[in-house]
Formats: sequence, structure tokens, C-alpha cells
Amino acid sequence: MCLGKVKIRFKCLIILVIYLCVQEVDLQTTQNINVLYVNEVGNDIAAKAVDVAVNYVKKNPNLGLSVEVMSVEGNRSDSKGLLESLCSMYSRSLVMNQPPHVILDTTITGVASETVKSVSSALGIPTVSGSFGQEGDLRQWRDLNDKKKNYLLQIMPPADLIPEVIRGIIINQNITSAAILYDPYFVMDHKYKALLQNIPTRHVITAINVEQRAEQIEKLRNLDINNFFVLGGLTSIKEVLESAKKEYFDRNFAWHAITQQRGDLTANLDNATIMFLRPIPDSKAKDRLGVMKTTYNLKQEPEITSAFYFDMALRTFLAVREMLQVGAWPMDIKYLNCDNYDGTNTPDHTIDLKSYFVGVSEPTTYGSFEFNSRPALPFNGYSYMKFDMDINAVSIRGGASVNTKNLGFWTSGLDATISIKNQEDMKNLTADVVYRIYTVVQPPFIIRDEKSPKGYKGYCIDLIEEIAKIVKFDYTIKEVEDGKFGNMDEKGEWNGIVRKLIDKQADIGLGSMSVMAERETVIDFTVPYYDLVGITIMMQLPSTPSSLFKFLTVLETNVWLCILAAYFFTSFLMWVFDRWSPYSYQNNREKYKDDDEKREFNIKECLWFCMTSLTPQGGGEAPKNLSGRLVAATWWLFGFIIIASYTANLAAFLTVSRLDTPVESLDDLAKQYKILYAPLNGSSAMTYFQRMADIEGKFYEIWKDMSLNDSLTPVERSKLAVWDYPVSDKYTKMWQAMQEAGLPNSLEEAVGRVRNSTTATGFAFLGDATDIRYLVLTNCDLQIVGEEFSRKPYAIAVQQGSPLKDQFNNAILMLLNKRQLEKLKEKWWKNDDVQSTCEKPEDQSDGISIQNIGGVFIVIFVGIGMACVTLIFEYWWYKYRKNPKIIDVSEAPVTQMGGGKHHDLPQAGKLGDLGGLIKFDGKGSSNNTALRTRNTQQFAGSTFKARF
Repeated sequence: MCLGKVKIRFKCLIILVIYLCVQEVDLQTTQNINVLYVNEVGNDIAAKAVDVAVNYVKKNPNLGLSVEVMSVEGNRSDSKGLLESLCSMYSRSLVMNQPPHVILDTTITGVASETVKSVSSALGIPTVSGSFGQEGDLRQWRDLNDKKKNYLLQIMPPADLIPEVIRGIIINQNITSAAILYDPYFVMDHKYKALLQNIPTRHVITAINVEQRAEQIEKLRNLDINNFFVLGGLTSIKEVLESAKKEYFDRNFAWHAITQQRGDLTANLDNATIMFLRPIPDSKAKDRLGVMKTTYNLKQEPEITSAFYFDMALRTFLAVREMLQVGAWPMDIKYLNCDNYDGTNTPDHTIDLKSYFVGVSEPTTYGSFEFNSRPALPFNGYSYMKFDMDINAVSIRGGASVNTKNLGFWTSGLDATISIKNQEDMKNLTADVVYRIYTVVQPPFIIRDEKSPKGYKGYCIDLIEEIAKIVKFDYTIKEVEDGKFGNMDEKGEWNGIVRKLIDKQADIGLGSMSVMAERETVIDFTVPYYDLVGITIMMQLPSTPSSLFKFLTVLETNVWLCILAAYFFTSFLMWVFDRWSPYSYQNNREKYKDDDEKREFNIKECLWFCMTSLTPQGGGEAPKNLSGRLVAATWWLFGFIIIASYTANLAAFLTVSRLDTPVESLDDLAKQYKILYAPLNGSSAMTYFQRMADIEGKFYEIWKDMSLNDSLTPVERSKLAVWDYPVSDKYTKMWQAMQEAGLPNSLEEAVGRVRNSTTATGFAFLGDATDIRYLVLTNCDLQIVGEEFSRKPYAIAVQQGSPLKDQFNNAILMLLNKRQLEKLKEKWWKNDDVQSTCEKPEDQSDGISIQNIGGVFIVIFVGIGMACVTLIFEYWWYKYRKNPKIIDVSEAPVTQMGGGKHHDLPQAGKLGDLGGLIKFDGKGSSNNTALRTRNTQQFAGSTFKARF
């Protein structure tokens, strides 16, 4: 019994000895550490994490560590209050002979953080800081000597490193514009310049305006931004997404939600796909993180931030413990309070806290620490906790997440790139580069066409398409509401496309837009894409009336009637004279019986003679009697004068009808008052005339002030005395005439006024030469008058300072070198489908057209037709009517055909007494042969033969 008790006591004694040995070892290795903990108001996550770290040390005595924490909390913007609290706590620790081994700094940024850095650097207190920023952002630690660099350490927190993923996304997707919104979980003050440095991306970094989120997004969109990055908690991201307009989730927009929290993305959106990024713990640290959350209550969100502060605090405690255990911590360290510091007496410590901090082997809770080991780069600003972020594409339909697809991941780091599984998936999440184009419809540069993909076609559409292939972008095109390219009023306000570019409502101004000096003060222009284009005059093309019988219009109708009357009257006179003249052929046949040409001037022959006398063929045999010849000669003289006058007047008539318009230049237009003229209201042509008139007025006022100056001597005044004003008032009068005529408000109105011009009220339109040239090309009733003046190039307008200027310049020069612009001109000015096929206008070098002389051919055809009809009639008459035979009765006896008897006819003289007509047939009857008697009493004593 006693022996058993002895054995039990012996075992207990052994156990006790072992326990005491272990405790002795622990007591010998346990180190007491004094920590001055400085935090800022609102950073409760850090405060809770430090408490968990202290609690972890207490619950794990095997760490051989005892931590005594002295806490100071200050406001981010109250530097003085924090300094007083910090110095008071530090002085109290010195009085209590418990100086802090290290300052644990979890201030985020601002004056609070700089105050802690200033105190630690000035008093030489080892410090481990979790503040935001890189080396240059820690102003009080910028110029540390080598000794201070070993004990003044900064580790970048995850919230300071997560925004770097934006840089990787922008580089990967070649984003040219971005808006970065953030909530209080992130601090971006020091990121404005560094985040996207050396990347050609226009960007805006701004805090989320909780009260006016929708207005804030709208303003960012007006800055031509279509890529949005939202940094914040899940609640902030949800509110921002729901504040955006529905159209801001179209294909030309991209949204990126980046958070530190663990949850899923939710938002009440109808149809949107969001790129969602969130951190994930290291697979090796998941078990430890679970233990910390369940056992030590490390549950503050975001968990990555809680884990960071916990690991940083624990690593600081363990590093100091290690230094104390191995004797690396100096025993004779000198402490200086705030009151004794004079700016030059900073204690000179040799404390290699950095080496022991880096060498801590304690496992991390979320991700491992990445310390800079490159000699060329400092430790501060390049050391951080390493972690990964998942990149997911979240599809939201009807307010619910219907699909989440993993795209890749990003490993934290400075200038770290993103890793994508399939680059094609990223293209669907990339905002298409879609520029907003405003234009003014002016053929052939811009033409409405519903069948075209963009609803428009023309020279400029083809041009922007070629540029888009080079620069890689898409566009939307709209017409500016007021239909103006842009003019400045007296108040300095702009309208039209220029206004849209100034207000950032348009990215590109496209069309036949002239480069003007005043426009270049508010917007930028690319290199010209079209040659110098001036102002010219458009008028109605004079319509020359054409007629097939225009040769008949040379003489008036009454003249033709008089000529016709003279023709018939002269023919009648010739017949009368030839009938009653005793010397005419028909009254004196024996005398002229031996002549070769014998012509009896009856009515038919007289008409024929007078007609042929007017032709180069001549009238033929003239009358034998003198009176008849006088009539013929008179008719010849009359015909010669008429034909000469007709020929001369025909040539003059056709020439006058083809004379040029009376206006051939701007000066001609200014000198006359019959034709009204005006440019398009609000056009560059209007601005030109208005300003030229203003300049003339100003120069006139200057000259008037000079000439009326009372201080001038008589000699000087005489030098200014001129009869004419030395300053022209040409444009002043023209501008006044334009205002009186009324400026058309549209090109259609101007063309209508030109077409409605009459000889009494003409109208000339002054406009860009290209517009007028195209109108003339497509309309046969318009013409260009005069030469161009005030020539200016056409160019594409962009916002002032826009990177598109340089990109478009390079593209246009490439197209110019490839002669692509020349091909576009050929297409829209020479091979245009709507080009009208107009008749070539007659000029003085052209001959008489068929339209004016074709009537003579009709006369030929009519004459031939009448001759054909006459021939048919003659043939019919000869065929179907018995043709009488005409014989000489003095030579032809009448024979009785039936009985063969011959009967002698009566003598001619006796037959003449019959005074009538006697007909005989073959048997002596009066049926077949016609006998026409002549009175022979007048020709007594002559041998007259009556003719049948």
C-alpha cells in the first residue's frame, strides 16, 4: 500500500520537475515589449486587429513574449492634437521608465500619418508603419540616412496596393479614358499622378459623391469617359451602379467593380455585365485564417485588411523579441523627449529592425509579405503583403446575378500585369472605343442615306471610315440641332458643332468645316483633309430658248407677211405685164420663135420665177418685155436686200442668245443692283463679309480721326486731303445689300431663291465653292460665276487638347501618301451616281445646234412629202382621166377613121369668127379634139397659126 503510494508520488514528482523545467525555460525566454500604438480616428479595423495580435500573444506563451501597449489616437486633420497626445504619452513612458521599444503606426494618410513619421524620425524611435503611399509620398521619411532606414519601416496595406490592378487592366485592354471612383475604404490622394503615370490614358480620380452620384456620373460622361472603375465596399459599388443611366451599360461602356470584401456583386440592373475583382486568401493561409476568425475573433471586414494589420503587428512584436533575445537591441539606448528636441540632436541609434522584421518565420494569416531586396530600390514604399485577386465577369439580368465567369487573376504588386485565361473573353468586357460625331448635312460631304449603316454617306463618311480602320474606333453620328458649324456671337458664345465640342458633348466635328482663327482658340483642328476652298457665286443658268424653226424668228411675223404679200403682188404684176405688153413672148411669138429659150409668163410661171429668183439658182429666163424686166429687176433688188438682212440678222440673233451673263466676278456683283445676293445665314461666308465690312468701317474711322484731328498742321492736313476715300467701302455696301436681300437659313432655301430668279428679280448665292460645285454638278439649271476668294482649308474638329488630334493627323497623312483622298474626290465629284447628265451649254465657239436649225430639214421633208402627194395625184389623173390631145389644126386634117374619107377643115381666119369652141370627132363630130380660138383681128396681114 505504502509502496504504491511512493510510486505515485514519485511519478508526480517527475512530472512536477519536468513542468518546472519547462516553465523555467519559458520564464527565461519571455521578453517584455513596450509598444506605443498610434492610430487615427475611424480606423477601427486596425485597432481591433492589434488587439487580436496582443491577445494572440497572451494565449500563446510559447512565443516567449509579453506585450504592453500604450495607445494614442488622433484625428487625420488635427496635427497639433495628435502631436501633443503622442509627446505626452511618450514622456509619460519615459518617466515611468518604460520607454517604448517600437512605435506601431496604423495611421492611414494625411497630417496624422506625417506627424507620427516626424516624431519617430526626430526622436529616433524605431517604427513600423502601415500607412498608405510609396517612398516619395512619406514626406517626413524621404531623406532618411542609412541608420534610420534600418528602423523606420513602412509596409503598404492592401487597400493601397489594390488600385494598382487598374493600371494592369488599362494596359491590357488599351483603355484611353477612365474614371476612377472610390469610397472611404480607399485613399487615392497620393495616386493622382503615380497610378497611371506614363500611360496615355485620360483619367479622372474622384471620391464617390454620396448625395449626387447620378449627377457625378453624368459629369464624368460629359468628359468623354466611357470606362468606369469603382473602388469600394460592395454597398458603395451597388449604389454607384444603380445610379448610372441604363444606356451607360451599352457596348461602348465598361464597368469595373473592385473591392476588398468577400461577398458577391449585386445590383438592381436590367442588363449589365460587370468586371468584378475581389481578393482571395493564400491557399496555405486559409486554415490559419479560419482559426483566427473562430478562436481569436478576427472578424472585422474587410478580412484582408484585418489580417494585414494583425500580421504586421505580430511580426513587429516577434522581431523585437528576437532582437532582445539575441542581444541585437542596444542596452544603452538614448531616449529624447519632445521638449528636449532642438532639431539637431536626434539620437544616433544602430538598430537593425529591418533585418529581424524580414526574418520572422511566423506564418501569415492571409498572404505572405513581399519585401524589397533590390539595392537600387528602398524598403519603404516597395514592401507589401502579397495576395491574389480573382477577375470575374458578372452578368446581371433583371436585378439578379445570373452568371459569373472567372477570367483570370491579378497578383498584387507594383506594375504587376493581369493574367487572363482567354483574351477573347476580355474583349466582351472592353468598352468599344465609340466617339460621338456631330455634323451638318451638306452634299457630297455628308448625305442622309437610310440604307447606309450609320444613316449617312458621303466624302466625309468615307474619310472617317478610313481613319477608323487606322486608329481603331467606332462612332455614332448625329446632326447638330441648329445646323451650324459654329459661329461666335457678340457675347463670345458659340453655337453649332463648336458649342458641342466645347461642352464635351461631341468628340469629333465632321463635315465641310473651315479652319478659322477664332475657332482654333476654343477647339483643335487636324491637318487639312481637303484643298483650300473659297467662296464663289452661284446663279441660275440662263435658259436659251431653242426652236426647230428658230430661223423664222429672226424676222417678225408682220415682216414675213409683208414679204409674202410682196411675193404674190410681184408675181401678179409680172403676169399682168406679160399679158398686156405687146413685146412679151406670148404676144409676139413669131419674133422670138428662133430663140433658144421661150417662156410664157402665165400665173404659174410668174410665181415660180419670183420664188426661184430668191435662191442662188436664179429665176431662169427673164421676161422679153421691158416692163416685165423692170419688175423682175425690182424683185431681184428686193430679194437681195431681204436675204442679206436675213443672213446678217440670223447670225447676230444666234450670237446674242449665247452671250455670257452680265455678272462675271464679285466686283460685277457689287456694282449692280438688279440682282440680289446673300450668303447662308451663320455660314463662314457670312462671317467673311460681315467682318470685312467691320474692318472697312474701323479703317474709315481711323482715317476720319486722322483727317479731322485739330492738332494737325495745315501741311499735314493737306497731305490727308483727297477727293476719294482712301478706304474702300465695297464690302460695307455689299453687307448692307445682303441684309436687305435677306440671308437664307438653309441651302435648300438658297437654291430655291436662285431657281425662282427672273430677269426682273434675280438672286445670286454666295457660299463655299465645294457646295456650289456639287449643286451645279447635280442640277442642270445652276452655274458657277467668277473665281473663288477667301480660300480656307477643310479639317476635322476635335476637342481642345484631345489626343485624337495627333492620331487623326497621322491617319490623314497616311491616307494622303496613299492617294486615298484623291480617290475619294474622284468618287464623289466625278463618278457620283446622282450627277446629272446635262446638255453642254452653248458658247460662242460652238456652231448652231440642231435644235435651232433643224426646221430647215423639216421644210425639206415637207416639200418632199408634198411632191410625193402631187406625184400620186398626177399619176391618178393620168391613169383614170382621159388625157386630151393638143394638135395644130393647120397641119392636122381630120380623117374619118371609120370610112377612110378625108374632110378639109375650115380656114383659120373663118374659125376665128366663130368666137367659140368647136369640137370634132374622128367622123367629123365635135367630141374628141379641143379647139381654142384666138382673135386674129389684131394681127391683120400676119400669118398667124392658131394653136391647139
